[in-house]
Amino acid sequence: MSAIAKNHDYHMVEPSPWPFVMSAAVLIMAMGAIFWMHEWTPFVFFIGLAGVLYTMYAWWSDVIKEANTGFHTPVVQMHHRYGMMLFIASEVMVFFGFFWAYFDGFFRWDDVEQYARLAASGGAWPPVGVELFDPFHLPLFNTLLLLTSGTTVTWAHHALLEGDREGLKWGLVLTVLLGAVFTMVQAIEYSEAGFAFSGHMYGATFFMATGLHGFHVLVGTIFLLVCLVRALRGDFTPERHLGFEFAAWYWHFVDVVWLFLFASIYVWGSWGVAIHH
Repeated sequence: MSAIAKNHDYHMVEPSPWPFVMSAAVLIMAMGAIFWMHEWTPFVFFIGLAGVLYTMYAWWSDVIKEANTGFHTPVVQMHHRYGMMLFIASEVMVFFGFFWAYFDGFFRWDDVEQYARLAASGGAWPPVGVELFDPFHLPLFNTLLLLTSGTTVTWAHHALLEGDREGLKWGLVLTVLLGAVFTMVQAIEYSEAGFAFSGHMYGATFFMATGLHGFHVLVGTIFLLVCLVRALRGDFTPERHLGFEFAAWYWHFVDVVWLFLFASIYVWGSWGVAIHH
């Protein structure tokens, strides 16, 4: 027995079916999306999506059980933090690509070699006749919402570190509500847009960048909602709360990305052009 006794701080994960199940579900969802785009049945996509969501729930439930039973030693927690840092770094690269696409159009619309690329845009950036959003209306309101939510999630984190369970719960409740309101306001903004996704590159880059961020807000809101449910059932301690810590990191990342979007695409990008009221 002494020969096989654990003498290290690492967690040797038990065999799990979830990586294989997740791969199969993602494949089904991707194939279903292709079928749907070709005007076939959308049911295959939703079957795959249901499989992805169930696998996420089951897999993360196993991880939570591992954490609550002491398998997440300080070494394991350190490696989890490294993994989350790398994940956020990859997300930064994704958004960098969309910012690059936007500024490429902004700075090079008058380049002869780029004229054909922007011909559908009227040879200008933004396209001639496009009315942009008033940055100091709904976009500014959403900026204030996200900045406030960053404050409330930080309050919840500090409350947890100090053993204040009520502060943790109310901080999470407010953050989830602010995230939900942000999503609703962005939906209203899109419904009132003076331009569409298709027809020119400006609409495509604008809606892809802001829509991708909106998707991240939705995911972050669900992430924090799960943390709220766990907090209500007694999970998280000042010493062990990696799940909540990662949710807070993710939420602050979403905040920072929005500040760049607001400053560059909404404010700077709308100078000297028609505003849609």
